[in-house]
Amino acid sequence: MNGDRLRAITYIVIAATLLSTGGIIIKFIDLPPMTIAGGRAIFSTAVVWLYVRKPKFTFSKAQVSGALCYSAMITAFVISNKLTTAANAIILQFTAPIWVAILSVWILKERIRWYDIAAIFSVAIGMVLFFLDDVSGGNWAGNMVAIGSGVALAGVTISLRFQKDEKPVETTLLGHLITAVVGIPFLIGLSYTTGDIVGLFVLGTFQVGIAYIFYSLAVKHLTALEAILIMFLEPILNPIWVFLIAGERPGPVSLVGGVIVLGTVIVRSLLANKMNQIEVRKSVNHQIE
Repeated sequence: MNGDRLRAITYIVIAATLLSTGGIIIKFIDLPPMTIAGGRAIFSTAVVWLYVRKPKFTFSKAQVSGALCYSAMITAFVISNKLTTAANAIILQFTAPIWVAILSVWILKERIRWYDIAAIFSVAIGMVLFFLDDVSGGNWAGNMVAIGSGVALAGVTISLRFQKDEKPVETTLLGHLITAVVGIPFLIGLSYTTGDIVGLFVLGTFQVGIAYIFYSLAVKHLTALEAILIMFLEPILNPIWVFLIAGERPGPVSLVGGVIVLGTVIVRSLLANKMNQIEVRKSVNHQIE
């Protein structure tokens, strides 16, 4: 294993670990969700802007749509963490690859594969189990918002596919900036404790800002599949921190649903990678012949 690849794996593990702290920190900040989203975005915008230094905002359709989806994703994640368990919020967000498969048929005109159809049905079963386990209205609403966060993440992914000459970090920076601007009205007129300020600072600086800097550095030296699979540390660690520190635990049926969702997405990623390799080999052999 060369030095660049080992460093990239280390970076993406750090990114996943930092991102996984979002659930527990959000639980301990006694502020409305939009206030948390806006406050966090102010700090994350500053951190990422300092890293990029001279961002290139092209305001292309792909960049703007990606930034809007990114803003919706990070805002919905905060809201869902306040309405449902941290485990539900993060695992339902990680249904994004399934939504990518569905949206790609409509937006990118890509054909859907048999393993995509199987994965969609499997994830649907897992999501049903989440809702069966959460009988309270708040949890139902939180689960719906978490699913919306996953759809928004899929939108980010598809938008980035259209950006050949633009950098992902600049799209996310624009997303943070949009979130900060939208969140400003929700920051006015509230009283803040020292803990609230520290929490928002940690969320914006480390949990999101520095995490995505590490991620952007890592993906240059890893395959998409490697990056996705390592990032699955986030939905695994997130509810563990919340359980160990806050004592929050998902219901048994939700746990089964979570295993089904995560397992399905991992297996689908592996199958998609294998099928792509087979198609590439067939294409090369055909050209040789």
